[in-house]
Amino acid sequence: MSPSNSAKQKKPRKPKVQSLLEVVRTERLTPHMVRLVLGGKQFDSIEFKGGTDQYIKLLFADPALGLRRPYDMEALRELLPAQQMPVRRTYTIRHIDWKNKHIWVDFVIHGDEGVAGPWAAQAQPGDLISFFGPGSGYTPRPEADFHLIAGDEAALPAVAAALEGMDRNARGVAVLEVRDSSEEVPLSAPEGIDVRWLHRGGDFTPETTRLAEHLQAVDIPDGDVQVFIHGEREQMKRIRKMLVKERGLERKGMSLSAYWAYGRIEDQFQAEKKTPQGKIDPDG
Repeated sequence: MSPSNSAKQKKPRKPKVQSLLEVVRTERLTPHMVRLVLGGKQFDSIEFKGGTDQYIKLLFADPALGLRRPYDMEALRELLPAQQMPVRRTYTIRHIDWKNKHIWVDFVIHGDEGVAGPWAAQAQPGDLISFFGPGSGYTPRPEADFHLIAGDEAALPAVAAALEGMDRNARGVAVLEVRDSSEEVPLSAPEGIDVRWLHRGGDFTPETTRLAEHLQAVDIPDGDVQVFIHGEREQMKRIRKMLVKERGLERKGMSLSAYWAYGRIEDQFQAEKKTPQGKIDPDG
């Protein structure tokens, strides 16, 4: 093979590093949100990123298989059918406690629904969890003239981290939709950020949600506007259309995506991401 052809070959992918931590303590933040504080010897080897939205991909396997963490994913692919492989669930790191070498991860709990939520609800100190990452895709820009931030319960940890990471002179609006006042959590935001809580009065449905409607009425000034909005898929489609087509904001640079989809279990939601139905942008 000539040197030129060899140079064209793709470099082998860097193997993903799986970190292993244990539950140090748990804290019930609201009726439907629990915080897990994670720590352990591998904390020092984790390659943390610089953004406020640092996300990790937690791994969960069927307990009946008796697998031990960390999972040897390559070996398991040779042994298990695809439907029995450990599944991944993405969560934002709410806070990094550098002094104690802990990370905080907040979980929305809906009874026995899902995989990660029920695990977090029952987690006890000493329980192990393994994950890939973190990755990072967003951090507030100090030079932005205005920040438009919004989300539902699933986005609340990322929004809280973003507000804490903002320049003290930042200006903007942060809109959080939750079930009721009992689901609100303390937020630390610059004085120039108008924090607004929306209450649905019950579980999320297309009829009870108020997020898109409220954002349509938000006064967005001219200038450099940075957008961070995450939540239910159909609402994100609606908000994207409103901001880009109706309000004239640039789609490029927006952090706007779906964390979940109403009426879909997590595996269905993930599978649909590659289909037209699962895309936020119709031409993306």
